[in-house]
Amino acid sequence: MVDAALTSPVHRSLTLSTLDQRQPRQGTGLAMIRQAFNRLWNDKRGNALMIAGAALPLIVGSAGLATDTIQWTLWKRQLQRAADSAALAGVYARVQNNASQTAAQAVDNDLSRNQHTKIALKSGFPEVTFPTSTDWTNGVQVSLGVQKTLGFSSVFMPTAPTITARATAATIATGVYCVVSLIDTGETGIKATGNGDIDLGCGMITNSTSLTAAIATGSSDVFASPIAAVGNIGSSDNWNGAELLPFTVKQKDPFAEVVPDTSSCDTNPPKLTENTPFLTPGCYSSIDLNGPVALPSGTYIIDGGDLNFGNKANITCTGCTFVLTNKSSSTTATIGDVDFNADAHIELSAPNDATNPYNGIVIYQDRRAESGPSKVNRINGNATSVIGGAFYFPKQQLQINGGAGLEFTCGQFVAYIVEFSGNSAIENTCTAGYGGKSIMGKHVRLVA
Repeated sequence: MVDAALTSPVHRSLTLSTLDQRQPRQGTGLAMIRQAFNRLWNDKRGNALMIAGAALPLIVGSAGLATDTIQWTLWKRQLQRAADSAALAGVYARVQNNASQTAAQAVDNDLSRNQHTKIALKSGFPEVTFPTSTDWTNGVQVSLGVQKTLGFSSVFMPTAPTITARATAATIATGVYCVVSLIDTGETGIKATGNGDIDLGCGMITNSTSLTAAIATGSSDVFASPIAAVGNIGSSDNWNGAELLPFTVKQKDPFAEVVPDTSSCDTNPPKLTENTPFLTPGCYSSIDLNGPVALPSGTYIIDGGDLNFGNKANITCTGCTFVLTNKSSSTTATIGDVDFNADAHIELSAPNDATNPYNGIVIYQDRRAESGPSKVNRINGNATSVIGGAFYFPKQQLQINGGAGLEFTCGQFVAYIVEFSGNSAIENTCTAGYGGKSIMGKHVRLVA
């Protein structure tokens, strides 16, 4: 008979356990390792500390690399801004053609103010070159480089990395301008007032440095684009969505090379009126017309006097230029002004001859004319008036009034200050374009 104690569950468990200890199994070493790992894994007393310790190098490394990356990015951004600013400064120096400061000097001068990394440039920088392109002019390219040790990366890198930035700026053409205000002070240069529509089909630009260099007020609707200024341009619905280009390059005087010729003037030139027996081009003391007159083509020199068309004037002239000047060589010689009455009928066109020194100019005022707020030249005319060509008043204000509607063909308005006013439409059309007489504006921009 089998003893009951031997068949009990406790006895069987002890017997099997004893046998297991006495009889080793296949792969006991691997099993022991697994058992040890399982015990460690399931042990809740210290595994978190071991895992944290194992991960600590990764955490420190990630934080160090993140800090270095942020610092690198900051220096890179600051260096790029410095390169952009320096390239723009170099272009402005080239455009202004300032003999006292070359483009390279302008770059150095700008870097001294706007290189905000506060890290000395690496030897060989800045690199200043002058690239060319068919798309722009006056190109200036500036390359900068700095070398600075980074806190964490320096542990693994034998030398500090070089951070570089490059910028290219140039002047680009911004369009054709038919309105040019030459004033270069803080006074407004272009004004659009009244309630009329001003449709120019071209751009407007002023050298005014004012924060309101060009303004459109009242109910005037201006259709001209772009509108540019050396100073600022206030946004306004009156501009009708025109492209605004504030803080642009100063516009050159397009007729700076034109010099009046007074060799035809006698000591006492006559006055020209509708009753003058022989109406011919030549030199006159003044021109005052208040009746129907058909003037022959040619140049009419006005020696010290004014050009007036009265309310009953009916004037026609094809290929004509009226030159307000003075045969005296004095810098303070009297120069007349212009006044066209709003009720006058006027049909004028400028000469179209490349050999003519006044080619494309219908009215020219000497640059010696007295400047001031009271010096205003008024171009008016009735609804059937058509005037073609350029108006040049470099030292005085030109006021164009569309009280009854006034039409211009390929009109160009170059004056110290240009003002459009009135309550009716002013329209300028140039179907075939200005060709060689085009006044092209430029704007300084980053191109790369």
